[in-house]
Amino acid sequence: MTPLSLGTDLRPLDILSEAVPAGGPARGMRVFQVQGVRGLQLSAARPRALGFPASRLFIHCDRFPEEFSLIVTLRARRRPAKRNEYIFTLMVEESPSVLVGLRYAPDKLHFLFWSQERAGGWQTRVTFPNVSLSDNQWHTLILAVSGQSFSLTVDCSIPKDVVVETPFPASLSVRRATFYLGNRRRRKGVFTRLLPASSLCPEADMKVTLGARPRCSKQEKAQFWFNASRRGLYLCNGSTWVSMLEVQHRLDYVEEHQNLVTNSETMGIEVFSIPKVGLFAAMANRITPPGSAIYRWTDGKFVHYQNIPTHQAQSWKYFTIGKKIFLAVANFEQNERGQEFSVIFKWSRRKAKFVAHQRIATHSARDWEAFAIEGEAFLAVVNHREGNNHNIDSVIYRWNPRTGLFETNQTIPTSGAYDWEFFTIGPYSFLAVANTFNGTSTKIYSHIYIWLSGSFQLFQSILTFGAADWEVFHIGDRVFLAVANSHSYDSGMPAPSNFYAINSSIYELNITAQMFVKFQDLLTYSALDWEFFSVGDDSFLVVANSFDGFTFSVNSIIYRWQGYEGFVAAHQLPTVGCRDWEAFHTAEGSFLLYSSAKEPLSKVLKLKTT
Repeated sequence: MTPLSLGTDLRPLDILSEAVPAGGPARGMRVFQVQGVRGLQLSAARPRALGFPASRLFIHCDRFPEEFSLIVTLRARRRPAKRNEYIFTLMVEESPSVLVGLRYAPDKLHFLFWSQERAGGWQTRVTFPNVSLSDNQWHTLILAVSGQSFSLTVDCSIPKDVVVETPFPASLSVRRATFYLGNRRRRKGVFTRLLPASSLCPEADMKVTLGARPRCSKQEKAQFWFNASRRGLYLCNGSTWVSMLEVQHRLDYVEEHQNLVTNSETMGIEVFSIPKVGLFAAMANRITPPGSAIYRWTDGKFVHYQNIPTHQAQSWKYFTIGKKIFLAVANFEQNERGQEFSVIFKWSRRKAKFVAHQRIATHSARDWEAFAIEGEAFLAVVNHREGNNHNIDSVIYRWNPRTGLFETNQTIPTSGAYDWEFFTIGPYSFLAVANTFNGTSTKIYSHIYIWLSGSFQLFQSILTFGAADWEVFHIGDRVFLAVANSHSYDSGMPAPSNFYAINSSIYELNITAQMFVKFQDLLTYSALDWEFFSVGDDSFLVVANSFDGFTFSVNSIIYRWQGYEGFVAAHQLPTVGCRDWEAFHTAEGSFLLYSSAKEPLSKVLKLKTT
């Protein structure tokens, strides 16, 4: 038996390798080679030597996965009739009961599991009839388990499906449990067979390849290939290898890929793709001349493409309306004539450049957000302050297709606002504003608005501390909203020991309560931005820590989603005055780009995966 992979924690696990010491087979097992396949033969002499604690596999959680697949490759000698043999068991210390097990009879295969959720506990046996394994031949079994459904594929044949009354338990504890190969912790019923290290579908005369993938043509159709380096199972469909079971890319570490010298300090970044043109990054640069720069991804690096006049630009927003392509900049200062405008630029296909399309009067604009509702296009601007007055209106504009311009549609009172975040949940549209400062305190409410009857109306208020950014993201069916809190200041209260070391919070939508409720607090240092991204099946959040009260050289942190543990710090990234993060993917891999508000240097980081 070779349990090549057990799907848990979103990655295949090699059960056999856990039982075999790194230095080679221990007592109770020996290496054999039969029919060109190397494997291990288990001995009945020391059954407990063929075990290992389940905690080696279940590192972050002591629950057996509710849904999983198990791949077994074995060669079983002929056995007397009515003799059962265990392929593997999972058992708790000092308990005679099998939590999870697989055994075979001369013409049957049994999958066993313990239903702790039922009163008094109950062992369920799922039987697959007409399965003959005791013929001294190699066989490959693939068992897939999901709820009440159990599917067995033998030697790449048509799967046998069984549905039972008792589903596989959703919370089967493996605390103090041990895996045993070929037995159930005692000599009786010990499995003494060869266990190949890597062999799938041997009856199909398949050549097992380690490294480069083999050819897949009509001659190889219906054959499997096991990529040992990636722990992936693939099926040839006659032309290409189709993934049947594959380890998703997992973030291993982050390395510097490019130091991007910018026109000046960069307050924000927007990464976008123009169809049939390429990938671009627009930098919101602080110093007016020469303005802000747009870079194009060329040969694996960002290369300067265009300069655009801006006035202490804070952020860019890329959006499309039909076939029209736009890029809006939020300008924080007045232009040379004392006028304060933010500008919407339009992509000219003839010039292959962005050209000015519309100027909109703004007040220390920080951010643009573009979205569509019921087929109509909108653009919302964050007005931060007018003079010394932070309590002013921010504005939502609606696209007029007749004039080709944006027109005022609605105003919303904001307080030193920094960011808009638009998102949808089912048929509902929401717009969240990050309020930063009301003139006396950063401890103020930020608001979430919902679109009802043609306008945005207040949905929920959340207390924030100098909120600089909202980031909405989904993990499965769950909806989260993360706020970046920048600092805690209140003119009427005693000064804290550190204005900038402060929790930022993640909220989750509670459908029953119809509101966002706090899910997790994370300590941040003047956080200015959150960016959500995924690598394979893993989810991450990276925070832009900008200042710790003493220095702008502060580590920004990548947090990994760990399920019930929430987000856990996974990587520290040295940054200087970090202002914004953008995640993007190219043919060369997955990347993060960060901007510095304190030096004219942005960095592209490559995500190394395993």
